[in-house]
Amino acid sequence: MKVTVNDNCQGCGICEATAPDVFAVSDDGVAQVLLEEIPAELEAAVKEAMEECPTEAIEIA
Repeated sequence: MKVTVNDNCQGCGICEATAPDVFAVSDDGVAQVLLEEIPAELEAAVKEAMEECPTEAIEIA
């Protein structure tokens, strides 16, 4: 699984709180993906972060 954050991100931090091993909100106020490939044990947290994102900024491929 690969995940990206699109330009809709407003840096609310829900993704970082839900999946801190995968997402971090940078100093410029947008989320960044910390891992190039998401391990299977983190996939559920990433999917939850995507569902909870109020701006629909998280995309899974």
